[in-house]
Amino acid sequence: MFRLEFGKTGKYCDGLNRRNFLQIGVAGMGSASLSQILHAKEASQQQGIKAKDTSVILLWLDGGPSHMDLYDLKPEAPSENRGIWNPIHTNVPGMDITEMFPLQAKCADKFSIVRSLHHNTGDHFTGGHWMLTGRGGVSGGSTPGKNPSIASMATKVLGSRDPGMPAYVSVPYASSIGLRPGYFGGNFLGVQHNPFETGSDPNNNNFQVKNLNLAKGLSVQRLKDRKALLKSFDKLRKDVDQSGMLGSMDRLDQKAYELVTGEKARKAFDLNSEDEKIRELYGRHTWGQSVLLARRLVEAGTTFVTVHFGGWDHHWNLQSGMESYLPRVDQAVSALFGDLAQRGLSDKVLVVLCGEFSRTPRMNNGGNGGPPLSKGTPGRDHWGNSMFCLLGGGGVKGGRVIGSTNRLGDSPADRPVRPGNIHHTIYRALGMDPEIHFLDHSGRPTVAIDHGEVIHELF
Repeated sequence: MFRLEFGKTGKYCDGLNRRNFLQIGVAGMGSASLSQILHAKEASQQQGIKAKDTSVILLWLDGGPSHMDLYDLKPEAPSENRGIWNPIHTNVPGMDITEMFPLQAKCADKFSIVRSLHHNTGDHFTGGHWMLTGRGGVSGGSTPGKNPSIASMATKVLGSRDPGMPAYVSVPYASSIGLRPGYFGGNFLGVQHNPFETGSDPNNNNFQVKNLNLAKGLSVQRLKDRKALLKSFDKLRKDVDQSGMLGSMDRLDQKAYELVTGEKARKAFDLNSEDEKIRELYGRHTWGQSVLLARRLVEAGTTFVTVHFGGWDHHWNLQSGMESYLPRVDQAVSALFGDLAQRGLSDKVLVVLCGEFSRTPRMNNGGNGGPPLSKGTPGRDHWGNSMFCLLGGGGVKGGRVIGSTNRLGDSPADRPVRPGNIHHTIYRALGMDPEIHFLDHSGRPTVAIDHGEVIHELF
């Protein structure tokens, strides 16, 4: 839906009043509209902080992926711990990964693995909040987010790298443990710092981003005619307005108009224009095409893109689940690193792969520890005492292994890393000051990251 309205004001959670000039239907109440995104960008530019020419792609494995079956296998551990698959060597000596990742094994020099990440919670919501906001404070009994996501904070400060692109996008949607936008949202920064969601499957042959398409019967020419009509009110409005507020709104309305009618965003979101060989390289499945779309967005100027890989809560049927998921992850991740390198973007795009926690090193006998909740073949339960995070590109050195876990894989053995260290590292890649403060709901200054430091070995 597209609607022009005159003379109305709306009160937003950031306390600002502004005219509801431009409204475009969005894919879900938690998704940020174009005009909200542009207000966020305006605010970020007023911070006076110059960003590095760097973007982030966060690949989110929602539900909790097992470190013991992906990047930290323990072939010498007892049989009930070591899992189903064997480790294989990569092109980096000493960095063995699962045999289910043969493509990543060939490009391990392009990324590094943190094996000693931990936050010590097995609660989906607490873990998700830790990993996405850098703070605790929520639980399964109290799920509403209390802090903005790292992406919301970063894009509030830095804005987008190109004025024709939204700063923060989620593909196909922002979801953390079933909450939308959940812990990907702006929280006390306001809904204008929520991600812009694509809202549909990029692997669909008819994939379109509804937010960028005008309603049926409304052409770009008609939109231009309406814009011309609006201009006829300018003198009256400016004579009435003594505060300068409307002048500021005019600039944002102009930017929203340019984003809808311009070609930059339309071209970036148009996957059908991509070379078919590249589409096949990433994989003709939802995850592969979502990652490809993320690459197109950061290449065009989006600062932060999150990609949702759901379904990793393998309390049971771990083998069948992983046999379905791991090849798709391997294909998409390896294609992304190769494609970024081919396009000269490796130093300009940081790729992060993680979930809210890991899984228990010891396999269960079929679900949540076994009968009476057993629902299938063996799996692993929740575990936040030892986890992994993959990082590569954006100035981060590849081929490094940070930290290790003990013989059983149940806790860090050396170089323990916390979520705050991951966030500091992401901010370092973006050129953002982690000591910047934001005002919370009560007006109290809150620092972006309240613990940790950069993982210096990665730079």
